[in-house]
Amino acid sequence: MGRNEQNLTEAISEIKAIREEFWKDVRIPGIQNELNTELEKAGRVADFLELGELMCKDALMRKESCGGHFREESQTPDGEAKRDDDNFSYVAAWEFKEAGNWELHKEELVFDVVHPTQRSYK
Repeated sequence: MGRNEQNLTEAISEIKAIREEFWKDVRIPGIQNELNTELEKAGRVADFLELGELMCKDALMRKESCGGHFREESQTPDGEAKRDDDNFSYVAAWEFKEAGNWELHKEELVFDVVHPTQRSYK
C-alpha cells in the first residue's frame, strides 16, 4: 500500500467535505420511540468518516515506511521501505477531542534484546 504527503492531504480534505455533506443532507427515516436500524447505520457512517480522516492524519504524520504501508518519500536507493526508528519508535494512541480534532499520545518503545533493523523484501 503506497502513500505520499500530497495524496494523504487530498484525502483528508475530501473526507472533511464528505462529512460536511453527510451531516447537512442526512435523512433518517423511522418512527420515534422505536428501534431504528437506519439510525444505527447513519451512526456507523459517521464513525467511518471520523476513522478514515484519523487514519489519513496518522499516516501523514508518520513520515516513514512502516510495515506493509509504504511511504513513497521514505525509501532506500534500492526502492525498499526505509525505517526511521529514531523518530517513530513508539506506540501511538489518538484521543478524540471533537470532530476532526484528536490528540496524539505516545509511549516510547525500548529495545533491550532485539533491535529494529532495515528490512529487505527482495
